[in-house]
Amino acid sequence: MWSLSAWRRRRTLARHPVDAQTWHGVRQHLAILDGLDEPEEQRLRERSVLFLQAKHLTCLPGVELSEQDRLLLAAQAQLPLLHLAELNWYQGFHEIILYADDFLSPQRHRDASGVEHQWDGEHSGEAWQHGPVILAWSGVLASGGWDGYNLVVHELAHKLDMLNGDANGHPPLHSDMRVQDWASAMQGAYDDLNRQLDRHPDADTTIDPYAAENPAEFFAVTSEYFFSAPDLLSATYPEVYRQLAAFYRQDPLSRLQRLQANHPQYKASE
Repeated sequence: MWSLSAWRRRRTLARHPVDAQTWHGVRQHLAILDGLDEPEEQRLRERSVLFLQAKHLTCLPGVELSEQDRLLLAAQAQLPLLHLAELNWYQGFHEIILYADDFLSPQRHRDASGVEHQWDGEHSGEAWQHGPVILAWSGVLASGGWDGYNLVVHELAHKLDMLNGDANGHPPLHSDMRVQDWASAMQGAYDDLNRQLDRHPDADTTIDPYAAENPAEFFAVTSEYFFSAPDLLSATYPEVYRQLAAFYRQDPLSRLQRLQANHPQYKASE
C-alpha cells in the first residue's frame, strides 16, 4: 500500500545523501557506536539524516558546524531510538540551541518555608517542557566515549521523560513492561544513591552523584551510563540496567563485552 510518510522519508534520504568519508569521521569520534552491525549502522545513519531535517540547529556565537558536526550530534541523539519504532519520540520541540561552552541559566526554587530563591546556574545542557533543547557544543564534543558521559543522551532522555508531562523519571513504557517493575528498580536505586550521599556527601559513588538530584535526573544520568558505561551501571544497579534495556530495546553491555573479547586492546573507557 502506498504511504505518504514512507514516500517523504525516501525523498528526504535521497535528497540528503551522506558522504562515506563524512560518516567515517563521525564513527571515528563516537566509540559508543563500535560494534553496531551493518543494518544497525545503516538505520542510524538514515535516522540521523531525518533528525537533522526535522530539527533546527541554532548556533550561537562561537559555534560553526560542518556537516560532520551536525551528523555527530544527530547520531548521538538517535542512538537511544535505534531499536524503537519511528513514532516521533522526540516530539514537542523543533529546535536545538548550541552554545560554544557552558552557559548561565536563571534558576528558581521555593524552599519548604515558601521562600523563593533565584540564582544563575552554570549548565552544559537543558531540556525545556514544550521548548528547545540547549547544549554546550564543548559538551557534545566531549561525548561519545565509553566513559559514563553523554550530554546529548542525557538531555534527550529528559525529552523522552516529558512525553508523559513534567519530567519525573517515568517515560511512557512499552505495553510489555510493568510499571511496578520500573518503579521498584528506579526508586530502589535512587534511594540507595541518596543514602550513600547522606552518609558521605563527598562519596566517590560509581554513578555520578548528580543522579541523586531528583528522579528525572536519575533517569537521564542512568540513560547516559546505559549507553556509555553499561558495565558500571549493570554492576551497580542491575535492575535499573534491565529496565532500561527493556525500554530502549538495546543491550549495550553485550556489545561492549563482545568488543572487549574480540579486541583485547579495546579500552572500555575512551
